[in-house]
Amino acid sequence: MPRIKLELPAKFHFKTKIRIRVSDINYGGHLGNDSLLSIIQEARVQFLSSIGSTELNFFGVAMIMSDVAIVYKSEGFYGEELIIEIAVAEISRVGFELFYKISEAKSNREVAIAKTGMISFDYQNRKVVSVPDEFKKLYI
Repeated sequence: MPRIKLELPAKFHFKTKIRIRVSDINYGGHLGNDSLLSIIQEARVQFLSSIGSTELNFFGVAMIMSDVAIVYKSEGFYGEELIIEIAVAEISRVGFELFYKISEAKSNREVAIAKTGMISFDYQNRKVVSVPDEFKKLYI
């Protein structure tokens, strides 16, 4: 079976640090895949906050995740501080992609790369809506 391949954009728009907690460690003694997805969400929430937005109030609408891909590069361990860089890409009429580069802060060891597909959504009417122009203006 072929492996997932992700090509990261050249430019990242946001950077944050998140420490691996003991609850993030799985029975293999390293960062669990479910915890990495939670760390990615936390980084996304911080990114949105930096542009005056949230997942539920994304410039007047909401957003939901349509897909995710994660490519693991190395293990992460308890207490390590991760640097998560986020890039906005592929803005379409109703969605966009966020790319994530996750590295260990001290050694700069790449832990994982990821992509989430995000869709603009109206929870009241339960339907997909257009990406807000205010967001497009920031990244197009």
